[in-house]
Amino acid sequence: MPRRDFLRLPVVSSGAEYLVMGYLMRRNILAYKAPPHNEGYDLICIHPDPRHVPGPGELAQVRVQVKSRYATDCDRGFPVKEVSLDAFDFLVVVFLNIGKFFGRNEGGTGEREPEFYTLPCEFIREHHDATSSWQKVRLKNLGAEIEPYKAQAGFELIAEKLGVHKPRKNRGVIACEDESQL
Repeated sequence: MPRRDFLRLPVVSSGAEYLVMGYLMRRNILAYKAPPHNEGYDLICIHPDPRHVPGPGELAQVRVQVKSRYATDCDRGFPVKEVSLDAFDFLVVVFLNIGKFFGRNEGGTGEREPEFYTLPCEFIREHHDATSSWQKVRLKNLGAEIEPYKAQAGFELIAEKLGVHKPRKNRGVIACEDESQL
């Protein structure tokens, strides 16, 4: 059997974590990158107000695992080890869509905008397949089921868990429920 060459793009993969950080910060969530090779999560998210006291159902910090797939024509699956399922609160899968690489494609066609899905740990547990050594979550046939977790709707789940309200401007005055979020 011929040896299969895998294309490794560490800069592109690392970029997915920074993209997620940018979108979280755009939503007024403080997001910090964990040290490289940290077990179970890649980002720590906290409320922007250092004096914020989490309310009922809120967390002081949210741990986020980021998984990415660079190929537009990927199988919409990603590996997640069973031992890490209790180490994160949300998993954000980023489909970077940099081009088509499957079959005879070399990556020069098929580029699209990235897609983000912010999946709660419970969703990952429910769809985790530990029957193979790769231990994957496959989203290919779950289009309707993952739609509520897509893009801003998914990032909003993290904001809600932290109690971060959307900044609003009313009649020329900036107003937030908590002015320290400004």
